Amino acid sequence: MATIEEALELERLERDIFRGASTKTQLPRTFGGQVAGQALVSAVRTVDSRYQVHSLHGYFLRPGNPSERTVYEVERIRDGRSFCTRRVTGIQDGQAIFTMSASFHVGDIGPEHQDEMPSVPVPEDIPDERSAMTPEQMWLMREWEHWDIRVVSRDQVVRRDGLASQQQVWFRYRHRLPDDPLLHVCTLAYMSDMTLLGSSKVVHQDEPTQNASLDHAMWFLRPFRADEWLLYDQNSPSAGFGRALTSGHIFNRKGELVASVVQEGLTRTLRPESKAARSAFEGFTPTTD
Repeated sequence: MATIEEALELERLERDIFRGASTKTQLPRTFGGQVAGQALVSAVRTVDSRYQVHSLHGYFLRPGNPSERTVYEVERIRDGRSFCTRRVTGIQDGQAIFTMSASFHVGDIGPEHQDEMPSVPVPEDIPDERSAMTPEQMWLMREWEHWDIRVVSRDQVVRRDGLASQQQVWFRYRHRLPDDPLLHVCTLAYMSDMTLLGSSKVVHQDEPTQNASLDHAMWFLRPFRADEWLLYDQNSPSAGFGRALTSGHIFNRKGELVASVVQEGLTRTLRPESKAARSAFEGFTPTTD
């Protein structure tokens, strides 16, 4: 399937209008991470290189058609001395399918602190998921064949008091990427939608649901490389009314907190006639929007 460079490819149509690539996929709807990643690339291309993206907030409005290219319109909301703000709308067939605000910062000096990285098995001690997958799971995993994704087994997750549902995932892009920090940020934006909603399913493994991302927020806290191992420490503090709230902290191998994510997703109970459509993954819920 598509490499990350292919998935994030854009064509500039006008000063602030871009068109994203349509890539080969097995999914019936455009993967939400691809839409968010392309939207972020669009915003990046309208900002001076001295600014680095530090946050994004997006809403998935309609399902995307993976066979059609998406047009991204960028609004230059603010250009300040320290911060820039962009608003991006993804459009297919004249309708908005995604909207996002992204903020950029030149970086300053100030106090520093961070949460401690949880104690988990190192990724090398976790079997490659592909070695133990069913044929149905392998079919879905081919969608992200360029990613190495290793879910910490539930019996090895250190449970923290008061957290309703937890999941931990090591991941990295399998191939060496260029050194451009913004490419790694956009790659992580793509990846961040891939497993997070699955944290809400850990305590509901036997309940089939229809899943889709509804909104997505990220904060980029420290430099990182997406082609090196990152730990996605996830939890779901609440689920109800057909929706689940999820959050995740992303650490590098040094224990540095490099990004944080919050997402609400659709977790609607499937009707009996629709149960055959449930995801093949348990604890790994890819989302399409």
